[in-house]
Amino acid sequence: MSDLHVAEVTRTTRLTPGMVRVTFGGEGLRAFRTTGIGDEFVRVHFPASDGVLHLPSVDDDGVWHYPEGVEDHVEPYTIRRHDDVSGEVDIDLVVHGHGRAGTWASAANPGDRVAFGDPRGLYQPPSGAIEQIFVTDATGLPALARLSEQLAPGIRAVAAVEVAEESHRMPIGDGSLQVRWIVGRGNGVGPSAITEALRALPITDDTYVWVAGEAGELRAARRHLRHERGLAADRYAVIGYWRDRQEEWLERYDGLDSDTLIGLQAIWESTDGDHEVLRDRYDARLAQLGL
Repeated sequence: MSDLHVAEVTRTTRLTPGMVRVTFGGEGLRAFRTTGIGDEFVRVHFPASDGVLHLPSVDDDGVWHYPEGVEDHVEPYTIRRHDDVSGEVDIDLVVHGHGRAGTWASAANPGDRVAFGDPRGLYQPPSGAIEQIFVTDATGLPALARLSEQLAPGIRAVAAVEVAEESHRMPIGDGSLQVRWIVGRGNGVGPSAITEALRALPITDDTYVWVAGEAGELRAARRHLRHERGLAADRYAVIGYWRDRQEEWLERYDGLDSDTLIGLQAIWESTDGDHEVLRDRYDARLAQLGL
């Protein structure tokens, strides 16, 4: 299909015990174009349980449809590197002994295939943001590494990163970024420290804050930035990269009655308020539903 790039594994590299880099190439990436934004991501279509990459068809409404009986598996991942000359793309994946994407990456061989669409980036600091703060868990390390490499001269930047184990630390940037490592927190091994880290960091009128990690924890992080710190919407980005116990969460979500699901969707379709106001309403409603 024309809007998906089929990519073939060319090699894999174990970066740490908790992360593997998969390098992709092949004719299917000839038309791939990077946005250049440091945290750009794509939605990766992984092979099904039978090991075969089944590509979806798209109807007139833009909805994907997989062949009958095929269980699709799609997850967003950061583009760590795109080589304009070779066409290669690097995607770094967290591996932790479970999860379909990480399991696939650990066993990937040259010639294995995935597919993904065009990238989109969310990092967008306002002009004048000479101080920047990055707070994330292991899933945000690829984006943080690329963002740190692209920081403009004169930017003062600090980062707080929670990892499951000491061995999961990795070099970030050229040393100009000050990184505080928080070991044994978040990442499915302990309570997250993301909001704690944000509370401890000074945020001035010249600061832009980028936060990524587990979606449930980030509700508190976003609430802290928006309502406790009072930051304007253009001075922060809070991005859910994964969800703890996702299958259980999806089962509960899918079990909601139709009126409730329609009501949730109606929040985003409302014209009463900007995106951040609607996000407040949506998060509050999910909390009421125990989600």
